[in-house]
Order: sequence, then structure tokens, then C-alpha cells
Amino acid sequence: MNPASKDSSHQVIIIGGGLAGLVNAIHLSKNGIDVLLIEKNEYPKHKVCGEYISKEVLPYLSYLGVDPFDHGAVDISRFELSTSRGKTIKTDLPLGGFGISRYMLDHVLYKTAVANGVIIELDSVTNMRFLEKEGRFVVNCKTGKEYNAKIIIGAYGKRSNLDMTLGRSFVKQKSPYLGVKAHYKGEFPSDLVALHNFDGGYCGVSKVENDHINICYLADYSAFKKYKDLYTFQEEVLCKNPHLKKIFANCDILFEQPLTISQVSFLPKPTVENHVLMSGDSAGMIHPLCGNGMGMAIHSGLILSQSILAYMKGKIKSRNDLERQYTRDWNKTFRKRLMAGRLFNGFFGRDSVLEFGLNALTYVPFLLPHIIKQTHGELLTIEE
Repeated sequence: MNPASKDSSHQVIIIGGGLAGLVNAIHLSKNGIDVLLIEKNEYPKHKVCGEYISKEVLPYLSYLGVDPFDHGAVDISRFELSTSRGKTIKTDLPLGGFGISRYMLDHVLYKTAVANGVIIELDSVTNMRFLEKEGRFVVNCKTGKEYNAKIIIGAYGKRSNLDMTLGRSFVKQKSPYLGVKAHYKGEFPSDLVALHNFDGGYCGVSKVENDHINICYLADYSAFKKYKDLYTFQEEVLCKNPHLKKIFANCDILFEQPLTISQVSFLPKPTVENHVLMSGDSAGMIHPLCGNGMGMAIHSGLILSQSILAYMKGKIKSRNDLERQYTRDWNKTFRKRLMAGRLFNGFFGRDSVLEFGLNALTYVPFLLPHIIKQTHGELLTIEE
């Protein structure tokens, strides 16, 4: 890890070192920007995540100096969807994707950022304030350190105490969702990503590096709390879907226990809050059933990095113009995807509706790839 500079001032400070934060850090540092990234957790670390990524991001990752297949990523070309009763429909993925764990990908991006000269501090931000007259931020950390920067990127994930500090509206509303994830050893096709519905939620299954199977599901918390623990819920609810029952019966968990996260919110979020530029999940989350949250986080890092570089080079004249430009570009890229995700989410947990939809798709199967495209993009291009 690069040591913190004696001078506490930086051009850009990034709060949060997940996918979006690391992507922003690498992109900006490649272009000569002095970046400080503040992350509260040590690398590497497992996170609750579906761990499937659309291939649309591969050209951009290559630009950043990262090839996921050098680190064991699994090529995925097929998709399977089932109702809780086990009715299925399958299709080839229009663009294809790959499976790689957050444990691996975050660590690779972290090492790339350090190699690029990014300063990474393991700390927690407790407060930040914008000094309007001076045009700079002051950031205070748990360790007592204080930093200054012209630009702050908020890339701290789905929900943070900083959201409360910034007065973000979505944190005032409780979210009904619980996310659960673990890796398993067992038999599952390497080229397949499956999405299996169950009463009150849905479960994604796909392979990642080391021949591990990632099983990650999102459940309505009100449905889960009727059961005493995760294993009982898994046995009595998830395993009513025959596909999930078969998977769990033939797989052995590799974690001591599954990882969980609660209060997962899919409500709309402003991309800019009190002049803080939000990136990744801090700017907005697509429903996991769409299978492209990681790709969206990486893509948002590209959009924000390009906007910041244009501002630093004088192509964008003011901070307000930067904020407006980034917001426009983010909405142009992701608004329709998020709307489609919310629409599709309405089918899950409503099995009769999903059953009807799958029955209809068996007569017009060519529509399924078109539906998938609504939540995915084209191959990313990088403008120097």
C-alpha cells in the first residue's frame, strides 16, 4: 500500500474502495491525477454479490490494465430462469459474461491502483464538509486524520453512515430486502448463470474462479423472519424450487457461514449530493435479478472518471457544469436499465405472474434475449 503523503491535500479523494471506487482511482491515476482512496476494510474480502458480469466491461477493464481471465474468471454464455415450481426457460446470452468473485476482482483492482500510485488509507470517514468560498472539501477520519481535496467521490456502497450525514432521502425509508451469499463446491455447468425464483425472492447461481459456485439470493425480510435461521429458511422456502433443492443437496458450503446484508435499497438516489459525486451503488443499484450490478458499477466509474478529467482539463468550465454533465450522462446510460429492473422485479415473488410470463415466452422465446438487453449495454468504448 502506498503511504499517505505528508501533505494532506489531494486533487481527488475517493471514499470507498469497492468496484466503482477502485475503477475511478485507476482511471484517474492513469491520467496523472493525484488520488487518495479511503477504504475501511482490508483487501481481499468477500462481499454479498452475484459475481456475474456482462462482457460489455471487458474493453474498459483492459484499458485499466486488468484481464479477469488472467485471474481465473469463468466464461458464461447461457442463461436459465425458473419459477418456484421449477418451470424453466433457457437462452443464450446476447453478449455473454463471466464469473469472478469480488474477493478476487477487488484485490486485483486494488493492486493495480497501488501500482499506479494511488494512495490507499485503511480508515473510516466520519465527516466531510464543503468549503464553498475555497472550493474544496475537508474530510475527517476515525483515526483523527484530516484531508483536503477539490473533488470527492462517494463510492462507499449500498448504504453508509455518510448517507445519514449527507441527509440522503432514501435512508429514511426502510428496505424490505435481505441479501445472502456463499461459495460452494459441487457440480454446476461452468457456462451457465441461473436465476431461480422462490416464495418471496430469487436466487442467482453461477461459477467463479477455482471451480467455486457462487449462490447469492435476495429475499423479502418479512418472509425470512418467520424462520429461526438461514438454513431453515433455505430448506423450507428456497428448496421448494426443485432446481435449488438439487443444487443445495449436491453442493458443500465453503464458507464458515453465509454472508448477509440487510436494508438493501433500490430506491432512486441523486448522483450528486452536497457536491459529492456518487459512483457505483452509491449512485444507484439495479435489482440483482437483472444480473449486471457489477458491470453497472464499473461502467459508472468510467462515466465519472471521464467527466472529472474533462473538468480538470478545462473542457468543463465549472463545478456546477461538472455535476450537471455527470448527472446527464449517468441518467442517459442507466435510467432505462433501472426502470426495466424495477419492472422485472415486480414479476419475482409473484409466482403466478412469472409462471404466466414464462408460458408466454415458450411461444416467443426470441423475446427473452431482447428482455435481457434492456438491463445490459454495449461494449464500452474509452475516449481519451
